[in-house]
Amino acid sequence: MQTFLKIHPDDKVAVALKPLSAGDVLTVDGIKITLLEDIPQGHKFALCPLDENEPIIKYGSPIGVTKTAIQPGGWIHTHNMKTGLGDLLSYTYTPQISPLTPTEERYFQGFRRSDGKVGVRNEIWIIPTVGCVNNIATAIERKSQIYKKGTIDDIAAFPHPYGCSQMGDDQEHTRQILADLINHPNAGGVLVLGLGCENSNIGELKKYIGSYDENRVKFLVCQESENEIEDALNKITELAEYASNFHREPISCSELIIGMKCGGSDGLSGITANPTVGHFSDLLISKGGTTILTEVPEMFGAETLLMNRCDNEELFEKTVSLINDFKNYFTRHNQTIYENPSPGNKKGGISTLEDKSMGCTQKSGSAPVKGVLSYGEPVCQKGLNLLSAPGNDLVASTALAASGAHIVLFTTGRGTPFASPVPTVKISSNTPLYEHKKNWIDFNCGSLVNGKPLSELGEELFDYVIAVASGKKVKSEEAGFHDMAIFKQGVTL
Repeated sequence: MQTFLKIHPDDKVAVALKPLSAGDVLTVDGIKITLLEDIPQGHKFALCPLDENEPIIKYGSPIGVTKTAIQPGGWIHTHNMKTGLGDLLSYTYTPQISPLTPTEERYFQGFRRSDGKVGVRNEIWIIPTVGCVNNIATAIERKSQIYKKGTIDDIAAFPHPYGCSQMGDDQEHTRQILADLINHPNAGGVLVLGLGCENSNIGELKKYIGSYDENRVKFLVCQESENEIEDALNKITELAEYASNFHREPISCSELIIGMKCGGSDGLSGITANPTVGHFSDLLISKGGTTILTEVPEMFGAETLLMNRCDNEELFEKTVSLINDFKNYFTRHNQTIYENPSPGNKKGGISTLEDKSMGCTQKSGSAPVKGVLSYGEPVCQKGLNLLSAPGNDLVASTALAASGAHIVLFTTGRGTPFASPVPTVKISSNTPLYEHKKNWIDFNCGSLVNGKPLSELGEELFDYVIAVASGKKVKSEEAGFHDMAIFKQGVTL
């Protein structure tokens, strides 16, 4: 088994692929290095002498600067390195675009909707317009399970605390996300559950939903109903009758939309799980499909790599705005832009935001950027898209679903049980996590450490995603989990 990895020829550090001990002698590029300290798995050690305030190079790029001088074999982490990032930056478009070569067509078994859209699930969704009716929504979900029949995969409610006492863009974003979910093709039927007096009432929300199939979308205002649960169940009966008429059929994976997100990373995430997702992304795009990358704060420090892959200067300018708008969001709330990474990230070996970002952006593969989306904006360009959303796992995954993702690929080095409105594939960066939390983790990328080729593992992930798109349940679905979270950005009245 390989015990360490120098990722890029220009790197000044290597990463421990297993726990290493002080006194171990390693040969790197023909040079023997004696470790001066114990190096935990996923953590970095110096390959050459580093002076104080010297850039630390990993992935071939700076991931921070030293606080003190560091000798070869020394452990490098938050105690002796810091971020090298500043605040707002100026950028220059320097195109580095490598179009992908088309590859052989693949198909999955999906649901073709009456409007031509495609779903990978045939579920009935109960969507509250406002948090006041959350308990009613969950009660309806509980009582509705008897109506699951035929091809209906599940009946699920999506409670949330918003929909009223919001102002400006904050309220607009809530309405847009709710409308996006109502229109999502993974739902064969939708019950929109309102209270009646809320800001985002059903009448207002219909303006965002646009045209809809009255057989597929039903509305209920609780204040106007004598027995809202009984009335809701009657509507669920109608929705179940309609949705059960849909059946799986072969659909080109060129119509598949996959969201990409990571959370709870470790030092192996950027070496195993994220590059595997990047290989998957390139493979899907080469077959005409679409991927969406989000969590903008975790692009900070690696944003120029994405900017220079933009297909044209207009997309470059949109990406600049994507980055700077999020930095302004931080400073507008008097918060430090580069506060990330989290305690779990640091424990796993991530030392700075640049360190995390360089690993996170591996999920984008090498494809050109074809679209840049605002929060809540539905995807319309095939290929790689960038989406404005924060790093928070539930908020970002919901945003991916709202923009049209059929499935979310979620890489992790720490593990998490959460779900999202769409099937959420948990991908571990290391084998111990996969073995320890098999009730959470769907796919293991730790085998890369043992020498499995990235291309082979990427193909295996592609096959797994096709299976999920064709009906295979992921672990969170087997557990009956459905989550959603909206990005709260403004004043609460």
